Amino acid sequence: SMVNLISTGSNYIIIIMGVIYAISCFTVFLPSSEKVQAKRMDRQELFMFLFHFICYGVLFVKTLDTKLIFLYAVQVVFFKLLIFIYSRVYVDCSRILMNHTCFLLLIGFVMLTRLSFDKAVKQFAIAAGTSVIVLFIPYFMQKAAGLKRLKWVYGILGLLFLASVFVIGTSQNGATNWISLGHGIALQPSEFVKISFVFFIAAMLTKAPDFKTMLITTIFSACHVMILIAEKDLGGALIYFVVYVFLCYVATGLGAGAVAANLAYMLFSHVRVRFIAWKDPWSVIEGSGYQVTQSLFAIAAGGWLGKGLTQGRPNDIPVVESDFIFSAITEEFGILFAICLILIYLGVFVHFLKIAMDVRGRFYKLLAYGFSICFIFQVFLTIGGVTKFIPSTGVTLPLISYGGSSVASTLIIFAVMQGIFIIAYKEDDEDEEEQSNKKNESNQPK
Repeated sequence: SMVNLISTGSNYIIIIMGVIYAISCFTVFLPSSEKVQAKRMDRQELFMFLFHFICYGVLFVKTLDTKLIFLYAVQVVFFKLLIFIYSRVYVDCSRILMNHTCFLLLIGFVMLTRLSFDKAVKQFAIAAGTSVIVLFIPYFMQKAAGLKRLKWVYGILGLLFLASVFVIGTSQNGATNWISLGHGIALQPSEFVKISFVFFIAAMLTKAPDFKTMLITTIFSACHVMILIAEKDLGGALIYFVVYVFLCYVATGLGAGAVAANLAYMLFSHVRVRFIAWKDPWSVIEGSGYQVTQSLFAIAAGGWLGKGLTQGRPNDIPVVESDFIFSAITEEFGILFAICLILIYLGVFVHFLKIAMDVRGRFYKLLAYGFSICFIFQVFLTIGGVTKFIPSTGVTLPLISYGGSSVASTLIIFAVMQGIFIIAYKEDDEDEEEQSNKKNESNQPK
C-alpha cells in the first residue's frame, strides 16, 4: 500500500540522516574555526528537525489523526524555544550537548508516539517541564562555590531518600523502588539519588583522601548499593557500584582504588551470591525469558535497514516503552540506525570526558567523570540487556525510554555538565587574559 511505500522510502532518508548526524558527533572534536563549528552545529540541528518532521509525517499518514499534528507542532515550538533561550542565556554553553539532548529526546518522542500516544504526551510534558527547571542549573553551578563542602548533605539525604521506598514505596514489575505521588504519578528515587551520589563521592574525594575518608566513602556507597539490592533494583545497584569504584580509581590512583575495590568486594558478598545464583540468567528476573526472546526477534526482524516506522510489531514485547525501546527502534529503523544511535551516545560520553579533562577544579573534574561513567554504563546495561549480551536489569535508555524520573534525572545531569563546561570555558578565558596581560607588561618600556 501507499503508506508502506512512504514508510519504507522515508526510512532510507532517516538512516542517511542518522549516519551523517552520528559521524558529526565525532567530527566536532576536530580542530576548526568557530565559524566551521557553528556550521556543523546548524547542520546537526537541521537533520534533527528533518528527522522529526519525516517521522511525524509517516505517523500521520498511517493514522490520519490530527492530534499528531498538534503534538508535532508543540514539540517543534518547544525545541526551537529551548535552543534559542539556552544559547541566549548561556553564550558559552556547549551546543553539541544541546543538540544531542534534543535529538535523543526527539527520537524518544517519535518512538513513544508510535507505541502509545498517551505515554508520548505524558513524557513530553515531563521533559518540557524539567527542561524549564534545569535551565537554572548551569547558572547555579557557576555561582555556588560551596557545593563541595556539602558532602554529608549529599550522603545522608541521598540514603534517606533511597530508603524512603521501604516506608512509602509501591511495587512495579517486581521491584519496590517507586514512590506514588497520587494521580498516577510515581517517582523513582534511585534515578535522582544517583546524582547526589556522584556529588557525594566527588565531594568526599576532592582533597587527596586518606584511609579514613576512603573507608567512610566506601561504607556510605555500600549502604546505597545494599538498599538498591533490597529493593531488587539490580540495574541501579550496578550503576552505583561501578561509579563508586571508577571514581576511587580516578581520585586516588591504583593503590587506594584497589583497596576500595577489595573493601567493596567484601561488603558486597551478598551481591556475589546473587550473581552466582543467576545460574540461568536468561530466565530474566520475571522468571521467564519471554521478553528477551521477543526483543531478539524484533531486532532480527528489522534487519539492517528496518521495516519502516509503523511497519514492525514492537508491541509484542512486554514493557517495550521503557526497558526495551531500543529493540523497537531497531526493528523499525534498522540495525544501521541503531548503530548510529549507539554512536550518538558514545559522542555524548566522549564530550563528557572532554569536559572532565578540561575543567581544572578537582571537585568538578570528579563530578564530570562520575556522570560520564554513570551515563555510558546505563546505556551499556540497557542495550546489553535487550540484545542478550548481558542479563536484562530493567534500566532505561537515557532520554529515549518512557519514564518521567529517568528523563528528568538525565536532563539534570546534562544541565550539570553544561555548568561544568561553562566553568571550564571561563577558566580558559581567564588564562588567555592573564597571558595577554603578562605580554603587555613585558612589552612596556622599562
